[in-house]
Amino acid sequence: MPKESRASTKGAKGADTKRSKRGKKDPNAPKRGLSAYMFFSQAQRTNVQQENPDAAFGQIGKILGERWKSMSEDDKQPYKDKAEADKKRYEAEKAKF
Repeated sequence: MPKESRASTKGAKGADTKRSKRGKKDPNAPKRGLSAYMFFSQAQRTNVQQENPDAAFGQIGKILGERWKSMSEDDKQPYKDKAEADKKRYEAEKAKF
């Protein structure tokens, strides 16, 4: 009896039973609010890329994460304020939707 390859049995084994039945997301739905870290990373990504031109995408993310962790709470506060404002915007848009 020939041994089947792992790839051929992987997809056939219960694939239909594990699929989610969730519908598609409405494209007009409001976008969720960004976190304080995401506002920080958007603001600092170009600086990190210029300082490390040969860094890969994942390495840039690691550098940004290290910088975020090393920041004081006072330095993080502007980004936290932006995140709170964005959260309020999302809640308002969600209520209208």
